[in-house]
Order: sequence, then structure tokens, then C-alpha cells
Amino acid sequence: MSRNVHDDILGTIGHTPLVRLNHVIGDVRATVYAKVETFNPGNSIKDRMALRMIEDAERRGDLKPGATIIEGTSGNTGMGLAMAAIVKGYKCIFTTTDKQSSEKVDALRAFGAEVIVCPTDVDPEDPRSYYSVSSRLVSETPNGWKANQYDNLSNSAAHYESTGPEIWEQTEGRIDHLIVGVGTGGTISGTGRYLKEKKPSVKVWGIDTYGSVFKKYKETGVFDKHEIYPYVTEGIGEDFLPQNVDFSVVDHFEKVTDRDAAIYTREIVRQEGIWVGYSAGSAIGGLMQLKEHFKEGETVVVIFHDHGTRYVGKMFNPAWMSMMGYENLGGATARALVGNKKVTDVVGVEETDTVEQAVQRMSAHDFSQIPVVRAQRIVGSLSETHVYAAMVKDPSIRSEPVRAIMQKPFRYVDIETPVRLLAGMITPESPAVLVRDFPADKTYILTGYDVLAAI
Repeated sequence: MSRNVHDDILGTIGHTPLVRLNHVIGDVRATVYAKVETFNPGNSIKDRMALRMIEDAERRGDLKPGATIIEGTSGNTGMGLAMAAIVKGYKCIFTTTDKQSSEKVDALRAFGAEVIVCPTDVDPEDPRSYYSVSSRLVSETPNGWKANQYDNLSNSAAHYESTGPEIWEQTEGRIDHLIVGVGTGGTISGTGRYLKEKKPSVKVWGIDTYGSVFKKYKETGVFDKHEIYPYVTEGIGEDFLPQNVDFSVVDHFEKVTDRDAAIYTREIVRQEGIWVGYSAGSAIGGLMQLKEHFKEGETVVVIFHDHGTRYVGKMFNPAWMSMMGYENLGGATARALVGNKKVTDVVGVEETDTVEQAVQRMSAHDFSQIPVVRAQRIVGSLSETHVYAAMVKDPSIRSEPVRAIMQKPFRYVDIETPVRLLAGMITPESPAVLVRDFPADKTYILTGYDVLAAI
């Protein structure tokens, strides 16, 4: 009988290929291979740990026949759990965030799962967060079991016992560097721990995203909530510290912008013919930022977590790329505009300040709009026309806190956004944008007048 015959689809998980990258890595001197996890039956690396979490729970007696599996997921773990649930006879309820691609949500529902979409821009402890909703559902659902991929150590164990040994065998022990996008931490911790046990000189590089807490925590030991803000990249970064992240295994975290991650994801497909998702672009972006650390004769392995079919409405959609400001159109960028001395760093007003105090600050700086902040996080905005209308309607509003009348926050854009794309982002409903220079940790505000002058 052929070795490639299985009793069910779960038998096909793992043993994914290692593929050499030849073009998208540019002038990187080392030999670079991608561990292409799209060859798993659910098209992502999460199939490995989803099955392991279920099987370990069955062995412990935590997961009983007829149970309902409940989990907060960005999509891929849910797919792995749903696939295993079909084979094993379980139901699934998943919570996810509104930043995830519609393709992921549709795929989970196609597998028979119930999916509840929750807001992204809330704290993990907020009862509306997808973490909190999933925990509440466990207590409300008879025979419910939460997989808890973030703190369930079966996650990292799956990679210690499968992903790590596969890479070691495929490289014949010649691996020198491992590059992995970090979300739950299971992949990097389990794989990295195995490889370091086999070869202590292996360097493990974690790829993080701006808006996530991992890098600063690794470098300082400080969990800084001021590091947290919404980001677009899917599958990596967190606003809390999962137990599966073993910081002792990771040698360094490198942050990659949403924009660079989207562009590199598209370039992997165009230059290598490998159709991958957002975190693969982050990983290659990190590789390029770290390239001076990789020498000729060394071997680098990059994990490609999931498949591009889950992002056809995002970076593979030119309209979405333009809307987000990620297209490379040539010409001036936001960086050129913020070099203008008339464009200043962001000056905000606290949400607890009074409306009158906000008006005074806007007048002092000659601002027509101003961000509203809470604990150094931008949570809203005010425009002079909105304030004027509110005060005319009810003069007593001047003594109320700003949060009583604040508007939606201005959107963030990358400092490399072409000016031609900025023009379409500034509207009467959203009269300004916040330009973020992520590596410099600086934020500027641009108005329609600033963009009009450049055009």
C-alpha cells in the first residue's frame, strides 16, 4: 500500500516541504528556505497544534463525546479545530475580530462552525473582546470546552514534536537561523526549543508588528500598554502575553509595519510563485530588515504560516491596497509632507478634559481638529465644526468631558504612503489622518490643507 494513504484527512497533517527562496530575498547572502505550511490540509500551520490540543484534551477526559469546541481565533486555528471536529464528531463555536478577512470567516462557516465577530479595538479584558466572549460562551454552553490556544501548552508541544524535527531533518542539521511570526507563540517556542536543543548556536528571530507588546517586553521586561494600538496584520502580535510565548527561546524580536508586510506578501507570490498570507510577508520583511545578521554559507528557515486564498480581498486586491495607502505609486510620500515645519507632532486632548479646555487648546495651536486620547492611546477626535454645532445646540456642553461629544478617531497611515493616496483618505467626515513613523515612534497629523499644498 502507498505510504500516502490515510484513514481520514487528519493523517495528512505535517511533513510539509522546505522550498528554497531565490528572488524575493534580494541580496541576502545566506541560503534561505521557506517551510511552506500551506500544504497542510487546512492550508496553515495551525492544523498541527489544533489536532494536538484536541487529542491531549481527549486523553485527559476534558473533551467528551458530543462536546462543543469553543475558541477565539484569527481564523487558521479555527479551521484546524473545525476540520478535526468534523472527523471526531464535535461542534464548534468560534469568536474572531472584525479585522480578520471575510474569507476566513466564510471558510469557518463552510466547515459548519458558528462564528461570532467581535470588535478589535478593545482591551482583552473587555467583555466585548473575542477572548472574553469565548470564555463566557464556555460557561453558557453545556459540555463546552475552550481550546485556549494562547495558554494551552499542547500548542508549543505540537511544534516541538513535529515542526522542529522536520526542519532539522530537512536541513540535515545545517540550520543556523529560524524566522517566525509570533502570535500565540506556539510555533516559535516549540520549534525553536527543539532546534536549540539539537544545535545551541541556532538563532531564533521572532517577527512582531507595531501595536504589539512582544518586542519591548523581551528587551525590557516591561509590559507596556502604551505599545498597544490597532494594527492590520493578521496572525501575529498580541496585546497580552500568552503562556506559549517562551521568551527565553527567542533571541530577538523584529517589528514589521502593516504596509511592508502587505507589500512583501504580494511580492512572495509574484517572485516565488508561492501563494501565502499576511504573516509570510511580515516574516520576509523582517528577514530583509535583519539581513546583515545572515552570512554566506549559513542556512535560514522562514515559516510561511498560511495560504493566500484567505486574503484575496486584501493585499491581492489593488483597490484595498490603494484604500490602505500601501500601493507604490511613485512621487512624494507622507514623509515629505511631515518634513514641512508647518506639520507638527500630534497634540491631543484627554477624554476627561472639558469641551471648553479642548476648544482652548485647539485655539492656542490654531487647530481645526484634534485627537482625543486616553492613557496615551488615541480613542477619538474633535473637529471645530462639530464642537461649534454641539455648543450652539446646548451651551452647557462646554463643561462636559470631551468623551461626551468626541467623534471617531482619525485613521493611521504609514509614513511611506504616497501623497496621491492620502488625498482620497481625507474627507469632510474624516478631515485629518495620523501619519505614523513606526521605527522612529513618532506620529504627525496631516489635514486636507497639507495634502492640497503638496498636490
